[in-house]
Amino acid sequence: MPIEYEAKALGVDRKKVTDLLNSLATVVPPRTLQRRYVYDIVPGDASTWMRLRQTHAGATLSIKRIDHDGIDGTHEWEVTVGDFDTTDVMLRMLGYTPKAYQENYRTTWEIAGVRYELDEWPKIPPYLEIEGEDVASVREAAEWLEIDPDTLTGMNTTKVYAHYGLDLADFPQLRFD
Repeated sequence: MPIEYEAKALGVDRKKVTDLLNSLATVVPPRTLQRRYVYDIVPGDASTWMRLRQTHAGATLSIKRIDHDGIDGTHEWEVTVGDFDTTDVMLRMLGYTPKAYQENYRTTWEIAGVRYELDEWPKIPPYLEIEGEDVASVREAAEWLEIDPDTLTGMNTTKVYAHYGLDLADFPQLRFD
């Protein structure tokens, strides 16, 4: 079962993180808009869901399961799909109705085997996701950025919004205005 070794640093300074990572990257990445539909697999089970996502590189369909909020608490299965809109139609034909449409901006850097993703979502401060080969590499990457690794969280997006006093379910259409 594939484990994602990733954690979030909440409320980061967008400019500081961007400047630091751009200074070390061999290629300065673009800031891209992502869009996604989120579907319940079992209604009421917030620990497992399906996500159809369109990025600048293409579309993917994922199943995510959260066992706990630690760096190694998320399991993900993902496949590439040929067309975002057609896949949504097919999922609806199979009986899945999106519970949400969401947009965010993402900038991604890959440095020394670690992936850094600066995520910007409507209504909340930006956060940085750090993904590595194991728990130690994620913690070391945070320290390198002068982020206390003990402040990292594996919270999913719903819990991040709750951290800021917002119920993500109140925003079935989460878009940038």
